[in-house]
Amino acid sequence: MKKFNVTVNGKAYAVEVEEVGANQGAFTYQPVQQPVQVEKEPAKPVEPAPQAAPVKKVQSDSTEGETISAPMPGTILDVKVSEGQSVKSGDILFILEAMKMENEIVSPKDGVINKIYISKSATVSTGDSLVTIG
Repeated sequence: MKKFNVTVNGKAYAVEVEEVGANQGAFTYQPVQQPVQVEKEPAKPVEPAPQAAPVKKVQSDSTEGETISAPMPGTILDVKVSEGQSVKSGDILFILEAMKMENEIVSPKDGVINKIYISKSATVSTGDSLVTIG
């Protein structure tokens, strides 16, 4: 007969298993009266979620603003804004397809779209400028 300690849904059990052979192959289990000390691995630190698109302050054509950059390489599926349009923080600016997933690139602040650097179906790399918001 072999003995095992088994944990099911956080509850520990001592299990005795009889080998199948000349015997009938029956097994028994009994709840452990005393908790069995089971060493648990310490929880691994959780990596922070990806941040919104990087924001850089730039100056172009005497118009100061924040440039929103591509957070990852992919293809622009849709451009949701146009130059001169007012946007609020959290408004969707672009839909970026990366690794077969559609990612929404949102505005980090309220402002006006000064310049759009890319168009629909464009392929972008990480850090490529997408738009400047003033």
